Amino acid sequence: MAAADKQKSSSKKENKVLWSDRKHVLWFPIGLAKYTVREDERIYIDRGLFSTVSDQTWLYRVTDIQMSRSFGQKFCGTGTIVMVSKVDADHEIVLKNIKKPREVLTMLSDLIEKSRQKRQVVGTEFYSRGCGLPHDHMHGHGTDMDGDGFID
Repeated sequence: MAAADKQKSSSKKENKVLWSDRKHVLWFPIGLAKYTVREDERIYIDRGLFSTVSDQTWLYRVTDIQMSRSFGQKFCGTGTIVMVSKVDADHEIVLKNIKKPREVLTMLSDLIEKSRQKRQVVGTEFYSRGCGLPHDHMHGHGTDMDGDGFID
């Protein structure tokens, strides 16, 4: 096997698809948005038919995740997951009309947590000063931790 073939096969193994779905119309996965979560700890979103826009976000950057289901989505067995990222250009990553949304929400939450632990990322890295961070003695900055109007 040639070196290039070995490299291709090893990169495919390293970037295995963990979950993939399309935006559903009623029960049918025929929407023009495709969502993929890969082993490289990123979520990929491809939109469009003739011209395609592709976005990707590192899972460790997601700070909040929620699921919503309208009556119609419940009837069709789909739902919408919204992930909030504080450091990307698009702060909301929307996975619209996906099947089995509760299972996907649980899977994504677990993957996000594992990715953050692997990179030793804590929530304070996404927030600016003044959002509940402890007092910074080096620079004289601090926050009002108890809400009394004075820096603690």
